[in-house]
Amino acid sequence: MIQGTNASIISSRLATIEPSLRTLVTEVTLDMSPAMEAIVRTSFPKARLVTDRFHVQQLVSEALQEIRVSLRKEALKEENEAIKTARREKRPYMPTLHPNGDSRKQLLARSRHLLFTPESRWHTQQKERADLLFAEYPRLKHAYDLSMLFRSFYEHSTTREIAKQKLDLWYAKVAASGIDEFLVPVETIRVREDTILNYFENRSTNAAAESFNAKLKNFRAVVRGVTDKKFYLFRVAKLYG
Repeated sequence: MIQGTNASIISSRLATIEPSLRTLVTEVTLDMSPAMEAIVRTSFPKARLVTDRFHVQQLVSEALQEIRVSLRKEALKEENEAIKTARREKRPYMPTLHPNGDSRKQLLARSRHLLFTPESRWHTQQKERADLLFAEYPRLKHAYDLSMLFRSFYEHSTTREIAKQKLDLWYAKVAASGIDEFLVPVETIRVREDTILNYFENRSTNAAAESFNAKLKNFRAVVRGVTDKKFYLFRVAKLYG
């Protein structure tokens, strides 16, 4: 076990493995960390690099959530002004509520999870909330559609060539949308396009490693941190080994 992601330290440890064994590695799935990429290129020279699907989709999802958060801040500001006006006029403040009982800021706050989820998997309450949300914020609806289109690029592409076509289509739709929040994800994806498209060779992910890492973090939180590393690893081995 090596603490941190210092490329030189990790590469030096991996260098202790026989070169003949390291050249047998043909593919490595990794996140978008430059340090990790440097380690893999140095230690496994014949390996194909695959940018992990989860981290790429997360870029697009975060851009969508950035729009939602920005709109919620505007709603909070409007509500604060309305409350101040009501106080000046010495009358009770009565918020405007949507048919489902949500105020504008509640509608935006409670829509976080449905924006991560395809429409086909929304439950009844989410469908009702989404209808209200998108009717009031068409730009958010457009951003959601772009996010789901990018998701379909992964789910419905069977070859690298088809994936490239779908990705180019997504680039064009983002450019036509005028939604600035997607510009950084687009440029980040363009820069790593080759390793992103490598996913469609074997559809490899590091989902298992990410899941196990989440379990370790959760376990560390449950035991309120780690003071005895050896005992912590012993308990991890007994629980998850």
